[in-house]
Amino acid sequence: MLLALVFAAVTGLAVGSFLNVVVHRLPLGENLNHPGSHCPNCGHEVRNRDNVPVVSWLLLRGRCRDCRHPISARYPTLEAVTAVLWVAVVAAKWDDGLQIALGIVLVTLMVAVVPIDLEHRLILNKLTYPAAVLAPVIGLLLDPGYVPEQLASGAAAGGFFLLAALAYPRGMGLGDVKLAFVMGLYLGRAVAPAVFLALITGVLVGLVVIARLGQAEGRKVQVPFGPFLALGSVVALFVGEDLVDSYVDTF
Repeated sequence: MLLALVFAAVTGLAVGSFLNVVVHRLPLGENLNHPGSHCPNCGHEVRNRDNVPVVSWLLLRGRCRDCRHPISARYPTLEAVTAVLWVAVVAAKWDDGLQIALGIVLVTLMVAVVPIDLEHRLILNKLTYPAAVLAPVIGLLLDPGYVPEQLASGAAAGGFFLLAALAYPRGMGLGDVKLAFVMGLYLGRAVAPAVFLALITGVLVGLVVIARLGQAEGRKVQVPFGPFLALGSVVALFVGEDLVDSYVDTF
């Protein structure tokens, strides 16, 4: 298991480095492969020794080697968060290959979704569509009996948010609807506590904004909902099944 966790950490760092490219370029419609990684200020290509996840940023003290322009802390943060989540998934789902595969893909998706939604107010189809296709494929390959639950949960979560979007278009975008559908495909019945947590945290943050800015100004602030869905997903990935079982046993 130790070797698996180390492998998950190293691979997660590498994937996190690629996610930095995705987060920066995908919303702008840029090619993910060309040009290579380069400083946005001076344009110099990043050397291989300066492209080691987290470590290079620390050694360079968060600055470009050539022009000394500051490099955003978002880059090592995304890399570290991805690695930590990969390790957490492998550790928590150690005896379940299906849940490891689904969990790894889900947390990777959410690491990309959150910064894009925060910066651009977009949840891109180029992220949700491939994830939606991949989820049932993973299910069919590792546990075909789980696929009906995936599809039912995806339809339920997506349908719930679709009704919300139709009822209040200004408060809920179709990107959120698609992301909720994808969440159901990956979480199964555990999507229920994920949705509940997303709604609760979203409402709480909205109330804080209104309390600070006043009702008139606070209602004008657009708060993206994707990060709340991501938070609910990650929490439900680790404790969602236990919460559902506890609820069923109680009621």
